[in-house]
Amino acid sequence: MIATKQITVNGTSFRLTLTDQVINQVNNLKSLYSTAYEDPESFEQVSSEISSTINEIAEAVEPSASDSDLDGLIQEIIKVVESKEAEVEKELQQKPEKPAKSKKSKSK
Repeated sequence: MIATKQITVNGTSFRLTLTDQVINQVNNLKSLYSTAYEDPESFEQVSSEISSTINEIAEAVEPSASDSDLDGLIQEIIKVVESKEAEVEKELQQKPEKPAKSKKSKSK
């Protein structure tokens, strides 16, 4: 899946190429943020990974973001990915499920 989204941060318009890789990187970043939040002592260990993941995500954006735009840009990209995932989830829920599948999900 590849989609292109326009994102405006601090008056600058960016074009995000939303690929499966970017979505995975955003989900990884969210997981790293959670780890750092839940276990502040682990922050030093995950901070370099957070930084490198942010830089990887930023590579999917044109033009290149300045340091002053990067935080806002990453926040917007996370929103775009969450919105896209919600859209996909909604589409999946609208598809009729096979009877065997729905029995399994009800037994959980």
